[in-house]
Amino acid sequence: MPTYVVFVSFLLALLSGCMVSPRVRLSSLPLPNDWSAAQAPDTTRDGVPPQTRPVAELTHWWKALSDPLLHSLIDRAVAANLDVREAEARVREARAARTTTAAAAWPLIDVSGSYLRSRRSESVISAPSSTSGGDPAGARGSVFGFSGEQEFFQTGFDASWELDIFGRVHWAVKAAEADIAAAEENRRDVLVTLLAEVARNYVELRGFQQRLAIAHENIQAQQESLELTRVRFQAGLTSALDVAEAEALLATTRAQVPTLESGARQSMHRLGVLLGRAPGALLEELAPRAPIPAATLGGTIGFPADLLRRRPDIRRAERELAAATARLGAATADLYPRFSLAGIIGFQSLDLADLAEWPSRFWTTGPTSRWPVFDAGRVRAHIQVQDARQEQALARYERTLLRALEDVENALVAYAREQERRRLLSETVRADQEAVNLATERYTGGLTDFLNVILAQRALYTNQDALAQSETAVVLDLIALYKALGGGWEVYAPSS
Repeated sequence: MPTYVVFVSFLLALLSGCMVSPRVRLSSLPLPNDWSAAQAPDTTRDGVPPQTRPVAELTHWWKALSDPLLHSLIDRAVAANLDVREAEARVREARAARTTTAAAAWPLIDVSGSYLRSRRSESVISAPSSTSGGDPAGARGSVFGFSGEQEFFQTGFDASWELDIFGRVHWAVKAAEADIAAAEENRRDVLVTLLAEVARNYVELRGFQQRLAIAHENIQAQQESLELTRVRFQAGLTSALDVAEAEALLATTRAQVPTLESGARQSMHRLGVLLGRAPGALLEELAPRAPIPAATLGGTIGFPADLLRRRPDIRRAERELAAATARLGAATADLYPRFSLAGIIGFQSLDLADLAEWPSRFWTTGPTSRWPVFDAGRVRAHIQVQDARQEQALARYERTLLRALEDVENALVAYAREQERRRLLSETVRADQEAVNLATERYTGGLTDFLNVILAQRALYTNQDALAQSETAVVLDLIALYKALGGGWEVYAPSS
């Protein structure tokens, strides 16, 4: 057995257990057992233990809005959205990068071939002595048995293989695999955001349309009051002040219309862009008025710990922490020597006809090692860099988790309080409608002045508009809650 084979076998046996292990940082952030806003409507059941509560459907949460057009918009957005396309390309990039990194664990084999033609200088070739007779100049060309010009042919294979004794390549591959998982979670996070954005803009559009309808209804009612006031003024039953007040109220209400129309148009534009189309591509489809989608949570939202396995941004942060840990391991492995096996086998000849002959073969092989003795602290500084990046990744993970908990808590509170506000506004609008009817009747009968009518109509429109905004806000808060819980990404598998 060749000596180098024995040496390499002994070296591998000696160093087989020498792979480095990076320091792992674990989060010490405590998770609450339940949500502090657990008393919110639709999140508890009276006297029922949390373990037996029905859980809200999060996978297809937008179906709770019961709007077929919204369902269609979401499907089209997932298929064509540019943010999703970019996120999918990042996944492909991460997979290719992993292949590049993993290639270092395999032998590298090259096929090479070369051809050289050269001529020696006659001035540097030793000439025969003058006693030998003959022409010295003529002898120079054949002093070595061949002419000053020659050809050289070579072809063969050369290979090298770095033995990953201390795990430099191993940890680099682990980091690349964690990068792939992080890219996949990023795509899912983009999907969660996209689903919520499409639903939010669609609900806002319907909210603006509802407010526009309310504005037009009040404009019509105020126009009728203005006509009535003018008739009474011409009959000498009221003053010009009443007419002016009626005109001012009508103009104020009309002034709200352009703002509402602008808001509705902007929502349509945003939906077009979310679907990967021109801003005005959906104007015709979305212009017909439709009611604000109504939905309730319909169950509980689970526990805070559930976010760890469901919310993509938390999962992405955890994979980024794993990648940083693996890169620390790869950097630490650079402290130790690198061992490689290298060899070459091929054919060499001065004549092309003899190149493939067995006597023309040549080969070299053997192990090599490299261990930087002095690098001005580069390797240790690189380890410190990776250690600091690992600490940053842990901080990002804990920050992401805390923000996720905050998002859910805020959405729960907002959803519960907005439901209460909507209920109170509904009662207010009913009372305002009665007040307008009574004020109008009393004014027509000459029992009160027109100021009471103006005040009642102004209050009615203000509270009707506020109620429409509250109805919109309830659904928007519910959408925000679904987004905070990280639901919906499970439905759509990657396109590649």
